[in-house]
Amino acid sequence: MVDGTVKWFNATKGFGFIEPENGGKDAFVHISAVEKAGIGSLNDGQKVTYELVAGRDGKEAAENIQIRD
Repeated sequence: MVDGTVKWFNATKGFGFIEPENGGKDAFVHISAVEKAGIGSLNDGQKVTYELVAGRDGKEAAENIQIRD
């Protein structure tokens, strides 16, 4: 699991990016991963934990997202 902060998320467009706390590339997050986690939406600046998985296009994306306190 990776800890990160939501850089931005646009529910209308259905995607956004999470900035990992350990540095490195921002993680793409799709609305389907947010909904699958039972989260209504993500807010900019929100602290989350997530897993990086290979997407259908071969690029990594955030899955199994959890909100951190």
